[in-house]
Amino acid sequence: MFEGLFQPMHLLVILIICLLIFGPKKLPELGKGLGEGIRGFREGLKNDNTTKSEATEVKKEEPKS
Repeated sequence: MFEGLFQPMHLLVILIICLLIFGPKKLPELGKGLGEGIRGFREGLKNDNTTKSEATEVKKEEPKS
């Protein structure tokens, strides 16, 4: 369904439209904000996975009565 969605020509058209809408001064700020958001999301996922691993380890180590 989305086989040829992101071809180079399509990406170029999207870049030109973004440039027209936001302007050349705003695009680097938007890219930086997007990158920081993605980085924070990945760190959150990593922290969530480690928290789940630690929680299961604690449950396994508890003595059974």
